[in-house]
Amino acid sequence: MIRQDAQYQQGLELIEFLHGGHSGGERVAAVADISPDFADMTIAWATGHILTRPGLDLATRELILVAACATQGFALAQLVAHAEAALRAGASRQQILETILQLTFYAGGPAVSNALVALKDVLAEPQA
Repeated sequence: MIRQDAQYQQGLELIEFLHGGHSGGERVAAVADISPDFADMTIAWATGHILTRPGLDLATRELILVAACATQGFALAQLVAHAEAALRAGASRQQILETILQLTFYAGGPAVSNALVALKDVLAEPQA
């Protein structure tokens, strides 16, 4: 297990902000049962260090992660988690949709189609 320092705490706080009780937090909890070290690395390094770096705002960082997950084609659970996080960070549903559509000629139609289907509920307008 890695040292649980300020960076780890910052990661925990950011995960709570971005994911709350949604799919991203559930993904970290699920992997913690299998590999607590990997969960700690995700919290401290990927979230506490990388996502908090200067130079890009949090919504842009999450849109990049949406694009990366959609391009891979097999990271659909992570795609949903990062799309939800992008919304919480201030990105719009339209920005998420445009991020996915931008990939059509780079990731291919099947990857884009699968991403859109995976994000159907996330991209739906919230009920008033």
